This record gives sequence, structure tokens and C-alpha cells, in this order.
Amino acid sequence: MSVKDHIRGYSSLTHYRKGYLYYETNDTKFTYRVPVDDTGDATFNIVEKSMTMMRYIRKEIDAQNADPSDEE
Repeated sequence: MSVKDHIRGYSSLTHYRKGYLYYETNDTKFTYRVPVDDTGDATFNIVEKSMTMMRYIRKEIDAQNADPSDEE
């Protein structure tokens, strides 16, 4: 699935663990992380528009698609 598929609708906060807020898209059930140290003084609600969270969704997709053999 592409980023476009995941940014429709809303995302809901599922939990916090070890410096990350975990959100899940309501439509595709895609889970992604938001680093707390990256939030600054921003307010993160329990439900956010997925379009607003596109930056974090894209990062998570890229991390999941990364080829581990590329790492040295």
C-alpha cells in the first residue's frame, strides 16, 4: 500500500512506549510511531487526521521497506 492509502480518514493513538506515541490508521489499520522528542511543544490528540500525520506514516513505511542487507 502507498502513503495515499494510509492518509485517508483518521488515526487513533493506541499507546505510548519507550519514547514513542503509537498511532493506528482507522481505515487501513497501519501502525506507525511518532517520536516524542520530535514533537517539541506540539499537541497530539487521541484522534488526528491521518493527512496531518503523513510525515510519520511515510517514515514508518520507508523503515519497513528498508532492505536490511543495505546496512553496513
